[in-house]
Amino acid sequence: MALSDLLYPDNPKRKQELINLHQELLDCMSTNFHATNELVGVLNKHLGCTITPIEMRESSTVKENCEIIIQVMSEIQHQVQKIDSDMKEKLEPVLYQKLYDIKEPELEKIAIAQRVFSIILGEATSTAAMVAIKLLGSNFLTLTVSKLIGLLAAIGASVLGGVSITIIGLGLEMILHAILGAVERSQLLTAVRSYEKHLAEFKAASEKYQRAIYEVTSLVRQQVQ
Repeated sequence: MALSDLLYPDNPKRKQELINLHQELLDCMSTNFHATNELVGVLNKHLGCTITPIEMRESSTVKENCEIIIQVMSEIQHQVQKIDSDMKEKLEPVLYQKLYDIKEPELEKIAIAQRVFSIILGEATSTAAMVAIKLLGSNFLTLTVSKLIGLLAAIGASVLGGVSITIIGLGLEMILHAILGAVERSQLLTAVRSYEKHLAEFKAASEKYQRAIYEVTSLVRQQVQ
């Protein structure tokens, strides 16, 4: 038993909490990577985007993996903003406003969007227009992605941001050394509580993000069938 554990008997429990929190984070990030790639696939196939799919890098740190997904989320934001700009440029003001009118029938919005995509892409399916309307007419861009990007940045800068995502399998002492080294009980408690707060917010935002993507991808599957 380490000297710090003799001095602070509850340290082993706190350390295990940090390890468990770290694993929860990795599981949540992995799901976000998968969901993001599903959306990237839809955007590339139906809206003419060329976004590169991403994958978690097992040899990299939590922070570096956060930066990978932030980069592609920012690119998705950029593409959705470009779609909005194209709509605004090529449509009459009255038709453009209809795209954001909650009282306007969705089929009418899709028809309007398809007209624009036929110009941009040369040929456009109703699926492309439907995806565009779904992304433009929801809080996906303005709230969901922006919130998640902010939380990913905070997690990357947190106490576990510099830890490799593969360190879980390398043994307890190595994990503890990589995470905290020799710390006092008060520092460990602060780290655990801070990380719990980050993770709780991150998981909640991730669920909204994944649900928003599922709504888009499930509609695409229904159209294909």
